[in-house]
Amino acid sequence: MNGGGLRAEPENGLTLFAKLLYRPVMDAKLSRPEPRRIHHLRLNTLIRLRWLAIIGQSAAVLFVAYWLEFPLPVSLCFALIALSAWLNLFLAFRYPATHRLTPGFAFAILLFDAIQLVGLLYMTGGLTNPFSVLMIVPVVISATSLPARMTLALGLAVVGLATLLAFFHLPLPWFPGTELAVPFIYVAGMWMAVFSTMTFTAFYAYRVAEEARLLANALSATELILQREQHLSALDGLAAAAAHELGTPLATIALVAREMEHALGQDSRLREDVVLLRSQSERCREILKRLTSLSSEGEAHLARLPFTSLIEEVIAPHRNFGIEIALEPGERQGPEPVGRRNAGVIYGLGNLVENAVDFAREKVVLAWSWNDARVFLELTDDGPGFPPEIIDRIGEPYMSKRTSREGGGGLGLGLFIAKTLLERSGASVNFGNAGEPGKGAVVKVSWPRQSFLASAGEGEIAY
Repeated sequence: MNGGGLRAEPENGLTLFAKLLYRPVMDAKLSRPEPRRIHHLRLNTLIRLRWLAIIGQSAAVLFVAYWLEFPLPVSLCFALIALSAWLNLFLAFRYPATHRLTPGFAFAILLFDAIQLVGLLYMTGGLTNPFSVLMIVPVVISATSLPARMTLALGLAVVGLATLLAFFHLPLPWFPGTELAVPFIYVAGMWMAVFSTMTFTAFYAYRVAEEARLLANALSATELILQREQHLSALDGLAAAAAHELGTPLATIALVAREMEHALGQDSRLREDVVLLRSQSERCREILKRLTSLSSEGEAHLARLPFTSLIEEVIAPHRNFGIEIALEPGERQGPEPVGRRNAGVIYGLGNLVENAVDFAREKVVLAWSWNDARVFLELTDDGPGFPPEIIDRIGEPYMSKRTSREGGGGLGLGLFIAKTLLERSGASVNFGNAGEPGKGAVVKVSWPRQSFLASAGEGEIAY
């Protein structure tokens, strides 16, 4: 979040060289899930599930026909099973095992599975067959991997096929010479059981899968931010490596230029160009020397960050937005905790401050303290606060109903990322409302001091 405009400054050779090093870092394609591929089911998964169904169907037909010796159209049943096996073999040879199906293709395969199972049920008693409940399986698979509209369409198709089976089917295989009379009310109950089981199970599976997808996307965004922060911190290392690698070629250029200068003597035609070449190579070596010294000059004091300096660094980008940020130090027992700089902690706290500034009316209060046991930080704004119905769910991805001063609302992803990064550092984060006039939302962050300490005697916070 940037405050105000940025003042343009003249670029020297060092700045240009740093930008040249930094450009590959910023242009690198970081891993990010593609939203359109979220619903792409892997073909090998469906093939394995179908082989399992083929084995189960074959075992059931053989058991009923040859063990129980019930009259059964075995050839027709195995014809349908063979059709499913042929489709499996065709798909396995036609596509690689890692092939991802488009939603439409996956829908067509699941619809085929439902129709194939309905065909078997038609020849074995329809809804009077106890295995008719397996009609819900394609719908459940669709609910976990396909868009909701396709799952709804597949569910309606299965309900329609189940309705047809309630009225049109061959008799249920039973002892030879007898026929099991099943009352229609039992058939209606089986239809209702299939419908209710399919609806509940599919909805439950869809909600669980959707929450898992949202969580995966949010975690991917968190990892993306951490990668960017790590790339920023790696700039010094890139500069030092480049300086080391370019040092030898530049020294060779300078040596050759010096020899050429001596060889030319007083020849004025090329002498000025050679002198310019040698002077510019020396300038490049000076720039590389400065780049090499960046880490040794600044790393020691930048790597360690006192707690109050951490707070100042977090709030500095948010001071010029018309909202007062008041600092209120509290109890401070013992020396000030000094910790290692951590991009995740800085980003997480910065996101909380940014959120408070966005929703505050006039003022944000940041209080901090520490003692022998813990380190505390409390952030309070005078905005509308968190709606009571979502306080217990704050920190979940893509969930927020809070409205800022500009009238916009967040999706909760920023708070999720901030909470995840801070908890990764060992902190506990609590969201709530102040319950006092003139105060709105309150966010409390605390770390156990023991988890802050680095090695014995150093007294550093290990964020």
